[in-house]
Amino acid sequence: MVLGIGHPASSNPSVLANFIAGRLQSMFEEERNSIRQLLLSSSSGTTTKSTNQVISTTEAKRSTRTAKYAPTYHLTFSLFTPGAFPSAWDIESTLEHTLKPLLASFSSISNFTIDTQVQPYATFSPSVRPAYSDVQNAWIIPREELGGFINAAEWPLNPGIGAGPTLNFVLYVAAPDQSPLRIEDSTTNSWIIPQWGGVMIMNPTSDKSLSETDLQPAVEMFASQLLSLLGLPTEPAISLPLRLSTLTRVRAANLLLSASSTLGSLARLVAALPSISVPDSVAAAVSSTMSHLDATCANLHDGQFTQALQNAKTAEQQAQKAFFERSMVGQVYFPDEHKVAVYLPLLGPMAVPLVMSALKEIKPILRSRMRSH
Repeated sequence: MVLGIGHPASSNPSVLANFIAGRLQSMFEEERNSIRQLLLSSSSGTTTKSTNQVISTTEAKRSTRTAKYAPTYHLTFSLFTPGAFPSAWDIESTLEHTLKPLLASFSSISNFTIDTQVQPYATFSPSVRPAYSDVQNAWIIPREELGGFINAAEWPLNPGIGAGPTLNFVLYVAAPDQSPLRIEDSTTNSWIIPQWGGVMIMNPTSDKSLSETDLQPAVEMFASQLLSLLGLPTEPAISLPLRLSTLTRVRAANLLLSASSTLGSLARLVAALPSISVPDSVAAAVSSTMSHLDATCANLHDGQFTQALQNAKTAEQQAQKAFFERSMVGQVYFPDEHKVAVYLPLLGPMAVPLVMSALKEIKPILRSRMRSH
């Protein structure tokens, strides 16, 4: 990969060197802050305050918005309209030409499945009440009401329809008697719902079906929202490969820390419950996790970031498999007190005859000792 840096001609080499160093630092500043935030959040039992509270707050907001990492995501694109029209949209060709090339570039990080749906006579939530503005000559939705826009009771948005987490992208076509419908202080008429998806409001131009030309701005906006939900860095804006490389390293580090934390929790659990039995499958999963964690660290050290992510994925899967082993989970919620409560009623009837027989045998011995004295 070749990085081109433009700078005015200068007779002083130190000026150019400082400029290049500063540019490189700014390019990877976002990645450095993300890694720093991961390390701070994973530190056990410490509440270390960052020297730069602004960075910590920014990364916290980013992590809140970003969907949890998964090897596969399911994308659902929905067209909702309060009336009967438009009832058709040329979404397949629009996705094919606009979104799928972008998704292909994520193949080393995550895979995607896609489905689409159209739902007529679907109004937004009754709690949202747009107000007409004479100044803007439009119906305005206050920003504070956007949280209740999704009509979860009537809109068919199933979060578990695909192989992985579902990200929803909703295109809402406003009713003719409530058009143009705009969001307060918004230039895109769209917004992101953290870890869930994105919404865009379109004002109808006709009752005909939506063509690829009509849908192009909406799909481009959904693509931008998707990148934000996936946690793709914003810098350098002109180089998608560099941003994907940064995301690969951040995801690998995240999975590395997550798998290590899971193994630590498993170790503490076994230490706290000495009576718990560890199946061979758990031992094998722990060994596999350790092996892939070592491989991940070696890959990161050698600059093999794609391979590091693959090993980190396997380490996380094996760590989760070990921690949530069915036979061990049952023992965790079945402590010794419960065992006594279960087996005591069974052992009681058996113990009574034994105790009575023992008393009968002890009485003659005690009588003989008393006579001898």
